[in-house]
Amino acid sequence: QVQLVESGGRLVQAGGSLRLSCAASGLLFNSYGWFRQAPGKEREFVAAITWNGGITYYGDSVKGRFTISRDNAKNTVYLQMNSLKPEDTAVYYCAAGPGGGRPSGYNDWGQGTQVTVSS
Repeated sequence: QVQLVESGGRLVQAGGSLRLSCAASGLLFNSYGWFRQAPGKEREFVAAITWNGGITYYGDSVKGRFTISRDNAKNTVYLQMNSLKPEDTAVYYCAAGPGGGRPSGYNDWGQGTQVTVSS
């Protein structure tokens, strides 16, 4: 089992940037994903990265604005978010597992970090 702790979420103005971090125990050989969930909405895929960082993929709503990366030496996965929009407001979750763009592709989840983008 992988334990995940997200950090970095806060209130930011539209057009601003944030970097979320996900500290993991037992990092190797997992893919990692970021998902988000706004009130009353389903959990949405944001981005994912393979265990060696060689492949990344993104949800359509964040392509060109968000970047996922990982530092295996620090056991940490990052989500750099630029050009933030009010519709990016959500709780952001880090997940670990086989990978893919669906929540069912991940076995372990963090508690989430709140990102709020004001207009």
